[in-house]
Amino acid sequence: MGLTPLTSWPGEKVNPRIIAIGTANPPEKFTQEEIYNLCGYQSQKVKSIFENSDIQTRHLYVNRRNFQPFETVDELNQRYKEGSLEIACSAICNSVKPASLKVKEIDFLGVVSCTGYLCPGLSSLLIKRMSFRNDLQQANILGMGCGGAMPGLQRTFDYVKSHPDKKGLFVAVEICSAAYFIDTSLETIVGNAICADGAAAVVLSNGNLSTGPEILDFESLIIPEHQDKVGFSQVQGRLRIILDKDVPELAGPAAVKVVQRLLARNGLAKTQIKHWILHSGGRKVIDRLQEDLGLQPEQVKHTKSILKNFGNMSSPTVIFVLNEIMQKEDPRPGDYGIMLALGPGLSVETALLRW
Repeated sequence: MGLTPLTSWPGEKVNPRIIAIGTANPPEKFTQEEIYNLCGYQSQKVKSIFENSDIQTRHLYVNRRNFQPFETVDELNQRYKEGSLEIACSAICNSVKPASLKVKEIDFLGVVSCTGYLCPGLSSLLIKRMSFRNDLQQANILGMGCGGAMPGLQRTFDYVKSHPDKKGLFVAVEICSAAYFIDTSLETIVGNAICADGAAAVVLSNGNLSTGPEILDFESLIIPEHQDKVGFSQVQGRLRIILDKDVPELAGPAAVKVVQRLLARNGLAKTQIKHWILHSGGRKVIDRLQEDLGLQPEQVKHTKSILKNFGNMSSPTVIFVLNEIMQKEDPRPGDYGIMLALGPGLSVETALLRW
């Protein structure tokens, strides 16, 4: 993905703004048929799931020339560490450059991830690799799945708002290809058919560099009774996806509820929302969100575009959608947007933006 040109905002800057976005993916890009073959499947029924996913290509941190399924736990952990560090660095570089910043000017570094575990955390590895200042604040947000970018954005927002002269950056990075599990269950097949690798970094600021959308508000909805519907379990030391078939049906009504609360608190009507920045969670999830939120095909085209070209990269995906909207739609001053991502819990995470 390219860099996002951002336009300036006239007038007083009350809340932190997104001044730059950078995205990155592993260099290896695969078709659905290639990934189906890599997994070792030999079933036409399974192949049809891959083919009917509305996905054309995905990036994986995998060497197609020597990959063998059923890697050891140690091999998966090493691939997560190497891959997440590599593409997180690239995404960060792609975010600070358009903001005319150097990493030593960043005062807060947040990292969001759910597809591996590191201690010291990925933030510490990034500080060393990229020569961030050693006195910056850091935070690692784990275990929030596809919805993780939103609490990452909120934590960075909170820091920058309480430190008006500071700049914050967070990066959401996932190596889903290091968290695969191969068996005959539908949920693991679907996970292997849609999940991908990627990273997205976002820079927030209050000062003279503050261009781009203002972050106005956040709203969350957690439904504990559906905690077992989506996430990861540990099986033989490996991460195994949990993805219940009811997730699309549950996601739509939950999204409506949280969007209604967000709009009501800010005195807005749904018709005032120009840009819908929805997580590309999969064909059925997108279709249900579109139906229940009453959106037109034009309003979800970028969500579908990211799914088509990148798959579901978990936490960074919604940032990819925002980046594409900012590149291709050229939002105008005064436009409102809602970001929405789904995660384990079951949770719906949203943010209200204004350009």
